[in-house]
Parts: sequence; structure tokens; C-alpha cells
Amino acid sequence: MSSSASTTPKPTVIKQGPQWRVGWKPEAPEYPVLLGGADWAIELSAPELQEFQQLLQQLIHSLEQIAPELMDEEKITCEAEGSLLWMEVQGYPHSFSLHFILNTGRRAEGTWPPTVTPEVIHALNTLEGF
Repeated sequence: MSSSASTTPKPTVIKQGPQWRVGWKPEAPEYPVLLGGADWAIELSAPELQEFQQLLQQLIHSLEQIAPELMDEEKITCEAEGSLLWMEVQGYPHSFSLHFILNTGRRAEGTWPPTVTPEVIHALNTLEGF
């Protein structure tokens, strides 16, 4: 056995469920993250993912702040926009869909329904390195 140190590339991580998937391949030079839904997928750059996560946290915070003002049956729509992405949550503070549009040169969009949005958010929050 050799005692020389070698760098082992980190494996690709795919987390998925019905109607969603999140992939991470840290050694990918340009697009290390995959986001997917029932019938769509897009790879994101690291800056796009960072903005995605920042906007998502802003939207979740907005829902938490507005929740006490809403009646139980009242739905809400909140939007946030950065230089790379536009995002929207729609539904109830405890159950909402998540929609985004990538505004960079590739232009793409995706939506997750309320039934899977919590799983997508959890998977994004567990990506190492972001």
C-alpha cells in the first residue's frame, strides 16, 4: 500500500423524492448543483445557488412575519428578486409552492408543489459547502 496522500474527489450527491431532486457535484467546474421537479431540471452555478438560498430564506422569513396577520384559510403570495433569480412562494405559511425563474443567459424556471417544498428546502440546507 502506498503512503502517498491523494485527493479523492467527492462523490456526486443526489437527494430525491416524488416530484423533486437536488444534486450536488462539488468538483463540477461550472454548474455543481442540479435542481429538478417532476418534469424539469436545471443545473445552477455556485453564485446562482447562493442567491437561490438567500432569496428563499427571505421569503420564508416574510411568511413567518405575515403568518400572525392571516386568517387560517387565507393564502399568500410573496416574491423576491436578485440579480440572477426571481422567486415566489404561494400558499399558506405552513404549506406553500416554490417557483423560480433563472434570469441569467440560460433562462429557465421551475416549480415545486406544496407537498414537496419542505423536502426540497431540507435537501438544499444539507448541501455541504454552501
